[in-house]
Amino acid sequence: MSRPLIAALATVAAVTVAFTGAVAAPAVAAPKDRAPRVTSDVTLPAPALAEFERGLVEDDRGVKLGGVGSGLYPAGRPGEYWMVTDRGPNGEPKIDGEKRRTFPVPEFAPAIVRVAVRHGKARIVKAITLKKSDGTPITGLSNQEGHDEVPYTWDGLTELPYDPNGLDTEDIVTDGRGGFWLVEEYSPSLVHVAANGRILARYVPKGLKLTGAGYPVHETLPAVFATRQQNRGFEALGISPAERALYIAVQSPLANPDKKAGKASSVARILRVDLRTGRPTAEWAYTMENVATFDPKAEQGDMKISALNVLSPGRLLLQERTDALARLYTVDVRRATNLLRGPHDDPATTPSLETSLPKGVTVATKSLAVDLAAIPGLPGKIEGVTVLDPRTIAIANDNDFGLGSFGEDGRLIDSGVASRILTISLPRPLR
Repeated sequence: MSRPLIAALATVAAVTVAFTGAVAAPAVAAPKDRAPRVTSDVTLPAPALAEFERGLVEDDRGVKLGGVGSGLYPAGRPGEYWMVTDRGPNGEPKIDGEKRRTFPVPEFAPAIVRVAVRHGKARIVKAITLKKSDGTPITGLSNQEGHDEVPYTWDGLTELPYDPNGLDTEDIVTDGRGGFWLVEEYSPSLVHVAANGRILARYVPKGLKLTGAGYPVHETLPAVFATRQQNRGFEALGISPAERALYIAVQSPLANPDKKAGKASSVARILRVDLRTGRPTAEWAYTMENVATFDPKAEQGDMKISALNVLSPGRLLLQERTDALARLYTVDVRRATNLLRGPHDDPATTPSLETSLPKGVTVATKSLAVDLAAIPGLPGKIEGVTVLDPRTIAIANDNDFGLGSFGEDGRLIDSGVASRILTISLPRPLR
């Protein structure tokens, strides 16, 4: 790794430090002088997709830019952030009793967006569409028949072709050289992207056999991650400058051995990957909260991990959420069992880690750090979280491109949910 890259990553490390706090009862409200406080709340611009991706999107069906809160990371200047859209506007209507994954604007290219927040307003200062090696924009369409959901047109009546280049991007960090690292949900995979949006490499689970992509694909990740639940792949990504590593969390427990097991399980996985090779160096089990005490209105299968920050080597700030509530936990993996290349990386192992946690496996320890659910006025579906300094974090929501329903004319009836970035002051420093 070059000295400039190490120096750039060290700068990121300087503003993130570890926190060791006791578990707080989520239902107990903190005194006002000790509670987290929102200091800034801005709404992001929402241009029509045909305007945002002019020359690429012709008919946006009334859909505006959204979904950019899937990832959030400091862009270097105070008040500026890198954000990333997910795969684009998509729905799940029920047709003849069957839920179908629809893509109302199938030509949409997932994009990295630089946003500046100044004087209570936000503006888009740069947009970078993701591209194949030849510079052609990718799509957000499903990759493989049998592994991914069948893609349909906006009305759920006509099948669309699969696209092996498609990405369902969910989180972002910078690589210190002008480029980016992203995670996505389809394979699931880790993606290295150049400053101009060209995909340099995509790292996928072993045995996936993704063919036909217009960029390099490497099977370096444990095969078991290919058993991710549909639309529940990699969603959280953090960078560790000191370790020259990336930490990745799967959004939900794997569907291992099947979907029913994944929905009922509370055991998720965290992976550490070498920055230089894209190869994993460690893997740990993580126990998610019991939904009955976290969000009694939801089900266990609604629990998700959507954001991750590396505080120091082996210590993480990780977000758990339902669509309605979110909380941040400090997580320590240093004494957890390293599962890498063990029996639990083999999907054939029974019982699976997700169905029966073995006595010999020590899970990562955790403690409540910030109860976002206790802060009034926060949006739902918070997915982007980043540490700005020891007493300040920023969060962003995913508004799903405002997707509500479509009229008979095929035009969107917008949900009215806005994309927002909020800055939150903490009552005591993360340390």
